[in-house]
Amino acid sequence: MLTIQTLLQQRNIIQAPMAGVSTPALAAAVSNAGGLGSLGLGASSVASAREQIEQLQALTDNPFNVNVFCHAPAQRDDAVEAAWLAYLQPLFTEQGGQAPVQLEEIYTSFNDNEPMQALLLELRPAVVSFHFGLPPASFIERLHHAGVITLASATRLEEARAIEAAGIHGVVAQGIEAGGHRGMFDPDAEDAELTTSELVRLLVAECRLPVIAAGGIMDGADIQAMQALGAAAVQLGTAFVACPESAANEAYRQRLLQGGNTRLTRTLSGRPARGLVNRFIEHGEAADAPVAPDYPVAYHAAKQLHGAAAARGCHDFAAHWAGTGVQKARAMPAAELMEVLRQNALPD
Repeated sequence: MLTIQTLLQQRNIIQAPMAGVSTPALAAAVSNAGGLGSLGLGASSVASAREQIEQLQALTDNPFNVNVFCHAPAQRDDAVEAAWLAYLQPLFTEQGGQAPVQLEEIYTSFNDNEPMQALLLELRPAVVSFHFGLPPASFIERLHHAGVITLASATRLEEARAIEAAGIHGVVAQGIEAGGHRGMFDPDAEDAELTTSELVRLLVAECRLPVIAAGGIMDGADIQAMQALGAAAVQLGTAFVACPESAANEAYRQRLLQGGNTRLTRTLSGRPARGLVNRFIEHGEAADAPVAPDYPVAYHAAKQLHGAAAARGCHDFAAHWAGTGVQKARAMPAAELMEVLRQNALPD
């Protein structure tokens, strides 16, 4: 049976799951090149998740990771949601559209999604990872009984300790530099905003679990730095977005390769997430902006606006998630990127 120690020794470069960007082709390319490819299924239906996993199984015989979202259900507030939609209406009008009359909770938490839980137990990917929290203890036990390795994201020591107490096999130390959503268990808690280096150093010292460094890692030098701090493996997301195998559209790829500033914001989705600054973020964070609705309700509004704008060739309101290392992004096939990363991470 594959153990976490053997897995990370053999595959110490992990492609971050990146819901909406990862594909079976990208994950297979990474796994076939000696890394651990990942699928981000937090935003997928059960039918789509099955299709993606089965496609990936057909493309590789190597281990891969499947990631799900374990967030608490949205706290709905009609007044907050109405105020947010009214505030966004001028942007909808500009794009020839109309704000939705009502927002929807577009993603079901994995913790409440029994069909998705059953699917993972049926298909048994080598690795299942959790973001935004942890699933029920009974499900973790069933996964482990099925021989599945488990990982979970932590942004602070307290979360890592909860992960360890739950019997999870490894912890992904997500630093403040990471693109996409912060894996905070409680998005309303004070964020320690630890850098990847600070968090890795802390978790290596205080936890017994293997630590996977995530956030701002883009090249071999970054990998070497994390290994020197005791990380058993590294997870890269932004570095893989520009690969041709990803699902990123051309506008996303071009913005990524042009670099630019990133910002941690709640405006797009209702949860803290880092992306390239755009008009939506600037509008949502203006001095007169109301409070954004809870996750993932706010995301419904952002996606509706982006859809209306994209139909007119405008991508000013898209969620182009990216980490602080975006200036180092490069467009190359995933297998080629894996070879470059491995070669450059070797000790001098």
